[in-house]
Amino acid sequence: MARGTLTVLDAPSNLGLSPPDSGSVPGCYKLPWALRDRGLLGFLNADDAGCVVPPRYNAQWTVGEGDRNAVAMADYSIRLADRLQPLIEQGRRVLVLGGDCSILLGNLLALKRRGRYGLVFLDAHSDFRHPGNADEIRAAAGEDLAIVTGRGDARLVNLEGRGPYVQEADVHVVGVRANDEYLADLTSTAITLTTSQTMAAQGIEPLIDQVLTTVARHTEGFWIHLDLDVVDGAEMFAADCPEPDGPSFARLTQLLAGLFRSPHCIGIDVTIYDPDLDPAGVCAERIVQCLTLALSSD
Repeated sequence: MARGTLTVLDAPSNLGLSPPDSGSVPGCYKLPWALRDRGLLGFLNADDAGCVVPPRYNAQWTVGEGDRNAVAMADYSIRLADRLQPLIEQGRRVLVLGGDCSILLGNLLALKRRGRYGLVFLDAHSDFRHPGNADEIRAAAGEDLAIVTGRGDARLVNLEGRGPYVQEADVHVVGVRANDEYLADLTSTAITLTTSQTMAAQGIEPLIDQVLTTVARHTEGFWIHLDLDVVDGAEMFAADCPEPDGPSFARLTQLLAGLFRSPHCIGIDVTIYDPDLDPAGVCAERIVQCLTLALSSD
C-alpha cells in the first residue's frame, strides 16, 4: 500500500566524523538549516516533525578506543529511532535531514524494531571499514555500512540487542567508486553492488528495477540512504571528501524519483553536505532542486 504524507525530520548530528581541522567541528550539522532556508519544505509540501537535537561533538580521540563519540552516538541513534518510528507507523514517508552518515544507525534501528527492511545505499564510498579489514576504527561515518550489517564498535553494532540492523542480501550499494579501498571486502559479502562506472554505462530504469529487486523482494519495505558525495565532485564539491567519476545531479534525481515512487519505500536520509564549504549556496540550490523533483508527489 502506498504511503502518505511526506514529513521532514532533522537529525543534524556530526558525531560520526573526524574534525576537519584542529579546533574545529564538521559543518554538516548545518545541512537542514541550509536546505530549509531555501524553501525545501514548501517545495515538497511536507509536514515538519522538528529536530532530534544531537549531543555535543567531542573532538578528542585516542587510537585504539573505538569509534569517536560512540557512547553519545549510541544514545542519539536510539532517540532518533524513537522519533522516527511513530512517523513510520502513521503511514508517513519520511525525509531525514542529516548530519553525517552515522544517522543511518538510528533510521535502520527504527525499521528493525518493526521487521525486515532493505537498504539502498547511495554513496561514493563503501563506508565498510571495520576491525576485520583495518588496523583501527575511528569515525562511524566512514563505517556505517559495516556497522549496520554487524561489523564494528561493539557499542554501536547491537543497540537494543537488534543488530545487525539490515541483512546483507537486502542491501544494494549504488555509486561507490571502483577504486574504493574496501571494495574487495564488500564484494565478498552478499551485498549487491553497482559502481558509479557501471551506473554510467546503463540506463536508469533498468538500474531502478535491479535495486528494487534487491531491497524489496523479501522485505516489508526499504530505506534510502543518500550520502551526497555520491554525486560527481565537479557538481557536489561541498562534502568532506568529494570524488570524481560520479553521477550528475540529473541522473541522481531520476534514480531517486524511481525508487521513491515505489510503494515499498519508507523514507530517505540525506547526509554529508557541508554549508561551510558552500558559502554561495551553489550546492544547496542543486540539492533542493534534486529533492524537490525526486520526492514531490505532484
